[in-house]
Amino acid sequence: MRELTRDRKKNPKVKDQSQKNSTVKIMWGIFGLATGSVILFLLLVSAGMIGYLPNIDQLENPIDKYASQVISTDNELLFTYSQSSDNRIFVDYSDLSPHLIKALVATEDVRYYSHSGIDVIGLGRVFFKTIILNRGESGGGSTITQQLAKLLYSPRAGSKMERIFQKPVEWVIAAELERFYSKDEIINLYLNKVDFNYNAIGIESAARTYFNKTPGELNMEESAMLIGMLKNPSLYNPIRRPEQTRARRDVVIGQMRKAGHLKREEADSLRQLSIELDFNRSDHIHIAAPYYRQHLAKIMMAGKPERKNYASWQGQQFREDSLSWEEDSLFGWCNKNKKADGSGYNIYTDGLKIYSTLDSRMQRHAEDAVREHLGQYLQNQFFREKKGKNYAPYSREVSEQVERLMITAMRQSERYILLRRGGLSEEEIIKNFRVPMEMKVFSWENREVDTIMTPWDSIRYHKYFLRAGFMAMDPLTGYVKAYVGGPDFRFFKYDSATGKRQIGSAIKPFLYTLAMEEGLSPCDGMIHGPVTLLPEVGAPWTPRNTREATGTFVSIKWGLQHSDNWVTAWLMSQFSPYAFARMLQSFGLKKPADPVVSLALGPNDASVYEMVGAYSAFINRGIRVEPLLVTRIEDPHGNELASFTPRVKEIFSESTSYKMLDMLKGVIDGGTGGRLRRNYNLKGQMGGKTGTTNNNSDGWFMSFTPSLVAGCWVGGEEPGIHFDQMAYGQGASMALPVHGIFYQKIYADSVLNYKDNESFDIPGNFDPCHDKQRYSPDFYRNNDPVIKNGKIDDIFN
Repeated sequence: MRELTRDRKKNPKVKDQSQKNSTVKIMWGIFGLATGSVILFLLLVSAGMIGYLPNIDQLENPIDKYASQVISTDNELLFTYSQSSDNRIFVDYSDLSPHLIKALVATEDVRYYSHSGIDVIGLGRVFFKTIILNRGESGGGSTITQQLAKLLYSPRAGSKMERIFQKPVEWVIAAELERFYSKDEIINLYLNKVDFNYNAIGIESAARTYFNKTPGELNMEESAMLIGMLKNPSLYNPIRRPEQTRARRDVVIGQMRKAGHLKREEADSLRQLSIELDFNRSDHIHIAAPYYRQHLAKIMMAGKPERKNYASWQGQQFREDSLSWEEDSLFGWCNKNKKADGSGYNIYTDGLKIYSTLDSRMQRHAEDAVREHLGQYLQNQFFREKKGKNYAPYSREVSEQVERLMITAMRQSERYILLRRGGLSEEEIIKNFRVPMEMKVFSWENREVDTIMTPWDSIRYHKYFLRAGFMAMDPLTGYVKAYVGGPDFRFFKYDSATGKRQIGSAIKPFLYTLAMEEGLSPCDGMIHGPVTLLPEVGAPWTPRNTREATGTFVSIKWGLQHSDNWVTAWLMSQFSPYAFARMLQSFGLKKPADPVVSLALGPNDASVYEMVGAYSAFINRGIRVEPLLVTRIEDPHGNELASFTPRVKEIFSESTSYKMLDMLKGVIDGGTGGRLRRNYNLKGQMGGKTGTTNNNSDGWFMSFTPSLVAGCWVGGEEPGIHFDQMAYGQGASMALPVHGIFYQKIYADSVLNYKDNESFDIPGNFDPCHDKQRYSPDFYRNNDPVIKNGKIDDIFN
């Protein structure tokens, strides 16, 4: 031992070798301790003792919230339902473009198919370059699976140290994900989860938002741009930073060339291309059919009606909803049907595919028709009539009540309700409503305008704008083809397609139907003159009317053609008001009508939705078809959950339907609906009816062809807001033009295949007057010697 010590002193090499051996032992000890610590740490993470580790159920269903899609009959995505801003639409791996997969793997994880969730080579590179060489840009070392683990389970780190501790947890989760899912499934989960800005969550929403395509339709450069955005969607935003986004896209293209997916020439050519977007921001306002979207959600998500959930004045709504719950399989579908776990469905989170009856092209034509008539013509006439009147936009008969009406409107506003909840007094709230502030207001020219206005003035300003509801339906299938609930959903949320207003003379065909069922014919008639009816209670009632053809014989057909009140009152005198009220319910008008003689002129309320269904019976040989909103519902994987067929009800006989067709055609060919021929040059066979209520508060027009039935209502937000002049306030002026424009558009759209030369299917030997005419010219010729025979015959023929 002494000799060895002397040798070390004499020989420095021996001394250095000994020190090296000690250092190596220390380093191996440190490495072993570090490795053991890492293993112990990972074991503790795996056991759930450190950090958050999802359970098996969460790993098997890592993304449990997907937006539901509503798809048109022409296979267009109309809109989605999503929770908050999480507008994620499920897409299957088989529906992804191969370019997307190649770009993703080449850019984010080139060894993706050779590792099991953790890329050891990538981690070594990061360790060496970042820690040893202190280089900041060395790559993150995270695999696609680790990125998915981070997206799914890691909350946003509050500090760099917290992020360091999250990494090992993500390694463990990544390894678990690799156990549960195939490589293709992991890529699919990842692309369904990532955020691309503008409420575009997932690759399906991103493809539609930026390129108006499905993921399977993306080309190479589009795929590269979207994959490039993954690094930092805010920095590489093609809307705000197109140059940076293009540079990042070119990096992805370079990675694809490096991975062998592109030749040099191909990559160089792609880099020369500019970014071409077809940007469509996703929200529930800037979409097709926003009113239909609102109505469908209300229908599908409805719970079983309970009276305690309705206000005291909502008794009729409770009765209607209760009936719908029992008879309509779509009403409350999400709560009537259960998932495997026993819970009900949710259109905002369950990723359903809802196949709508709407046609996206017809919906666009309908919205354009409303916009063109109201925005380019009718609204200007209303502004002109109300100009300079201190009671505007109200009419002169309520000019003394404007202040009270405005206070009522203020109290119904969302702003008032919030301020009231905040504890402000009525006086304080009114003062708040008088303070000018920045706001956006509606304008037909610009859709919205930034301005400074008091909330009080903004309420009055928006009341100037006329509202409209329009719906078109296939009368045979019940498919609702177009649905418009108002001028602009951003500013006017009330749905005028399902909201109820007085129907006026649009009710008359229902009374005439009752008359035909009871044996009268279109050729029966009366000597034209005032008719006074005696109600069960109250004073005698004589409707107002024009003096046209007074003292001459007029037929029932003439009366409907000209919407004549005296002929209608005469028909009402032939039948019980109770029978007529029952007939209205058979036509599908849900609100019970008071059985009074004045019911003949339409004082009762109904919606466009109900009226369109009612008028379908005239085309269908007396069978009414209930409007149908949805044909089927599927889960995210394409499994059918439900299908829907129209509900039908026979109301009247086939022979009566032919008589009614004959009379309602007369309305278009030479009556109050004649503007469709004169102004819009429509040639095919059509039927229709105008409707105008007292003081022009409501303007209606109903029309139908052999292939379509449509209804339109136009009026003010309140009955007291209307035209004072009949020239603009009647249904033929307010509502009929929307039909004319709509038909012109669908006939001009060759893809839709609607033709302006259709004819109704009426037997060739049918004679509307073949029945015995109880009120014929001979009756009056024989019983009233004052009447000149020739004049009677002229009118009758």
